[in-house]
Amino acid sequence: MSSADRTEAPIYAGLVEEQGDVPAEVRRVAEEVLREADRALDFGTVRAAAAAR
Repeated sequence: MSSADRTEAPIYAGLVEEQGDVPAEVRRVAEEVLREADRALDFGTVRAAAAAR
């Protein structure tokens, strides 16, 4: 967070210092879950096996 951001949102800056950047962590976890779901729901191998029959 830049010094300009700190002066404009001192309460948010204080919370980030105390609790960490929760929105950034939520975004990171959501992206990880999406990647895992993509792998879990990949039906490409099923289609390839069916086409080979």
